[in-house]
Amino acid sequence: HLQETMATTAMADPSAAAAPTDGGATTTTTSSNGGPIFVDTQHDDMVHDAQLDYYGCKLATSSSDRTVKIYDVAGSSYTHTATLQGHEGPVWEVSWAHPKFGVVLASCSFDGSVLIHRESRPHDWTLLHGARNLHESSVNGVAFAPHEFGLIAAAASSDGRVSFLTHRDDDSWGVEYVRDNALGVNSVSWSPYIVSSSGDEGDGGDATPTTPRLRLVTGGCDNRIRFYAKSPATGQWEEETTPIETSSLSHSDWVRDVAWAPAVVPGIDVVASCSEDKSVLVWTQKADEGEGGEPGPWKPTLLHTFEEPVWRLSWSVTGNILAVSSGDSTVTLWKAGLDGTWSQVDTVDDVGATGGAGGAGVAPQPGAPPIQQPQGY
Repeated sequence: HLQETMATTAMADPSAAAAPTDGGATTTTTSSNGGPIFVDTQHDDMVHDAQLDYYGCKLATSSSDRTVKIYDVAGSSYTHTATLQGHEGPVWEVSWAHPKFGVVLASCSFDGSVLIHRESRPHDWTLLHGARNLHESSVNGVAFAPHEFGLIAAAASSDGRVSFLTHRDDDSWGVEYVRDNALGVNSVSWSPYIVSSSGDEGDGGDATPTTPRLRLVTGGCDNRIRFYAKSPATGQWEEETTPIETSSLSHSDWVRDVAWAPAVVPGIDVVASCSEDKSVLVWTQKADEGEGGEPGPWKPTLLHTFEEPVWRLSWSVTGNILAVSSGDSTVTLWKAGLDGTWSQVDTVDDVGATGGAGGAGVAPQPGAPPIQQPQGY
């Protein structure tokens, strides 16, 4: 079943930091009965991200007012419980860790840092780790890896690098970097934890489980997506060499967000990407389709071309429905048919972007020139 917890921001586009705003900003979540809940966040500036935790009971929002706000969500009501400070610039994104690590939240900012907070006791938050000056420029995206790999966060930056923060057994944190592209990286998304098998069971042989690998996808300002994996042999992060077919279909402007779908069909990986070129592409890779039993190439399918740039993507927990947040102040839900074509199944209007419920989150007017992102590009 589709998880009926969803959060959308009044303005998912970080470039909105350049637009004047006043008053609070509004976030929309979905209640257990499917009806919308409009949260007046009381942020003093534009809201850039809103994320529900693993259980859908806590909501975190981030804003250009340099704060992160936490809310308890129950049924159709919400309660503001904490305001997290510490960033010195707009906070672009937040990411919840798996609850096996406690109530842990990461945030990234224009100030080049990633802060990781923990709720030590109800409504009492402490800074677990402050990775200040982690990057030389704005950190635009942050995401925790699947919990089976441990407490690991990846961050994408305008300095063209992706960083990896790893919590060690002695409570220290390790940092690794990979160079992505010179123009900057906007987003990261992790591959789900997948245990596959190798060997021929059909001939009476025992299938040998393969060790799951840390993999992720990035979206950059060079209009491309890239895939990385941590090598079991060297322990180093390496860009995957599997071909990405772009000859017939590719993005022509900045890739704003990428989202790796939950594992649904064994042997098939699915990634969605969205861009300022107003399109959403769905990339599919099949295992054993390449030469010598290697994974096949990543093949794109056009989900839809929208009328405005597309800022954010989010998969349902079952991996069969994709939520798309676009510059026309709406969130649309899409589902693939048996023939592989995508169709729209629902729309959620964003009242915050149209002035309702405190709506300071005013989206760019249709037809207006794009606002250049003030993130050090």
